[in-house]
Amino acid sequence: MTEHAHTNRLINETSPYLLQHSHNPVAWFPWGEEAFAIARRDQKPVLLSIGYSACHWCHVMEHESFENEAIAKLMNDNFVNIKVDREERPDLDQIYMNAVQMMTQHGGWPMTVFLTPDAVPFYAGTYFPPEDRYNMPGFPRVLISVADAFRERHDDIAGTAESVLAELKRATALVESNEVLTRELLDAAYRGIIKNYDATNGGFGGAPKFPPAMVLEFLLHTVYRTGKPQALDIVKHTCRKMADGGIYDHLGGGFHRYSTDARWLVPHFEKMLYDNALLSRLYLHYYQLTKEDWARKTAEGILDYVAREMTDPRGGFYSTQDADSEGVEGKFFIWSVAEVETLLGKREADLFAAYYNLTTGGNFEGANILNVKSDLAKIAARETLDVEELAAMLEKDRQLLFAAREKRVKPARDEKVLTAWNGLMLASFAEAGAILDRQDYFAIAQTNARFVLDNLRRDGLLLRSYKDGEAKLNAYLEDYSFFIDGLLTLFETTGELEWFIEARNLCEIMIAEFWDDQNGGFFFTGDSHEQLIVRAKDFFDNATPSGNSVAAEVLLRLGTLTNNQDYQRRATTILRLTSTGMSRYPSGFGRLLCALDFYLDKPKEIALLGASDAPQTISLSREIWSRYLPNKVVAAARSEDEEAASAIPLLEGKGELNGRPTAYVCEDFTCKTPVTTHAALAALLDRNLATAS
Repeated sequence: MTEHAHTNRLINETSPYLLQHSHNPVAWFPWGEEAFAIARRDQKPVLLSIGYSACHWCHVMEHESFENEAIAKLMNDNFVNIKVDREERPDLDQIYMNAVQMMTQHGGWPMTVFLTPDAVPFYAGTYFPPEDRYNMPGFPRVLISVADAFRERHDDIAGTAESVLAELKRATALVESNEVLTRELLDAAYRGIIKNYDATNGGFGGAPKFPPAMVLEFLLHTVYRTGKPQALDIVKHTCRKMADGGIYDHLGGGFHRYSTDARWLVPHFEKMLYDNALLSRLYLHYYQLTKEDWARKTAEGILDYVAREMTDPRGGFYSTQDADSEGVEGKFFIWSVAEVETLLGKREADLFAAYYNLTTGGNFEGANILNVKSDLAKIAARETLDVEELAAMLEKDRQLLFAAREKRVKPARDEKVLTAWNGLMLASFAEAGAILDRQDYFAIAQTNARFVLDNLRRDGLLLRSYKDGEAKLNAYLEDYSFFIDGLLTLFETTGELEWFIEARNLCEIMIAEFWDDQNGGFFFTGDSHEQLIVRAKDFFDNATPSGNSVAAEVLLRLGTLTNNQDYQRRATTILRLTSTGMSRYPSGFGRLLCALDFYLDKPKEIALLGASDAPQTISLSREIWSRYLPNKVVAAARSEDEEAASAIPLLEGKGELNGRPTAYVCEDFTCKTPVTTHAALAALLDRNLATAS
């Protein structure tokens, strides 16, 4: 058993990130009243450090500074030190990241914020080195300067804190627009987004480059709405470049967090559940639209990775996988040519290297990140091989390398289960089950939904985080809206009414807990949450969609299914509150622009009546889910299911024709002639994108 020289209060936490710091010489506190009571009693400033377990620079700062006895003494003597896992406490992360960005014009993690004993920030930064370097002051210099200022210039500190707090409050105030919401807003957003398109490498802007899943989803909506070939080209080029790049794990599936370069080659190697949820759904939708097989394979690669490596035996999805193994970033994922030759033999290794761009010199610190730059057909022709033969050989070789890689020391995994991120992944598995006709994906989605409902709920309210049998922390808006989205998608794809009932009930709780009756929109935290220095609202997409974006979308979908005008009204309020932001900064509102497109369209209301296991019902369902229909709701039930018809007006009064499973396609609760064959249903659902307006 390992003996530790130090143990602090974080030892009692469940977060892997906090536990990583539980043996630092820093006298860390978790966020809570105990820490602030001591700060007020001793009149000390608070040093708030926020990070997460897969964050590479968080690990660096811990090793350089938080494990350093001299630096720890400076921290303990002069500050009350609080460590926060941003994945558990996105409410705190949002407030204090806004402060960091106000004060420094940039942000990131680890986040280092100095607070008054009343939790108001007055000085902030991100990573600080242990001594002066990178044109940055060393952390000891910062600690001494801040401590001296707090003691000797108290009025200045108070003035700074007061102005920062006022600005934080102003930043959350939005005024509802009086202008009519029109398609011109969608067109203007499209024009604004593509201005920053990288036509060479795909994506938007330069390095570092993050997968723009939500913006690309909006561009797919644009393709469906307008038939613009340029929009489809941008999505295809970007998705293909990402899937071929080093940011995608060509052996194990799944995407790394982001690319450090503009070419998608060298990633930061951590893998996040939310990225893989959003990207798998994007590739599924692109596959629906184009039927291009590489997109299907990419989506399946992501989903199979999550099923294999990121799923708790009871059904919850884990949060993250680290970038580092054995203390070295990327070590688990990279290869030398010699290693590949040993496993495959010279001939096959040469072919593998030609396709996956492996060289003796390497492309990352002397080794190789697998990425695709060559055309399979050209390599096959050059080597006088059939394309199918070469593809089969590469598949066999990937499996051999994957098996060898499994013997390496794996990156650490953060096994906490977060409701919001599980909701994102749940929706993707549910859609994948329907789009790809994969019963195993349905089973994963159903097990996950039941796990969250059984383990992350107390007294009817959702909780945020689950780890080692313990669920805790009040859920946030994103937990409700993302999980409702997942449940609603699971209902639409399976026809199992229980998921709809749970989604609707949680939606009512979300409104009661989070809605701002005075100014509209949803707060980030619920009425039963602890009081923080500001009660913020979240409208802007970051690494995940904003809670309000997804809330608006699920309100529109539920409102369409149930003809609930209150849901529609609240969603419209969110769209009006953010119309100016969508116009000015469209790339930050990808998910909300999709909701706006739903609102401005006439969504297809599809009712499917018939036994779920009947071959004809299955055929009709496949017809629905085989095509890209971004603005639709689907309700399925057995004929004469009174409970379903009572819950969902779209099903009311509808039944099978002549005893055969039947599909109804409606708009504004006005239905076209019901059909019983997939060909007739296809005719009702088809849309000529080339002439769409």
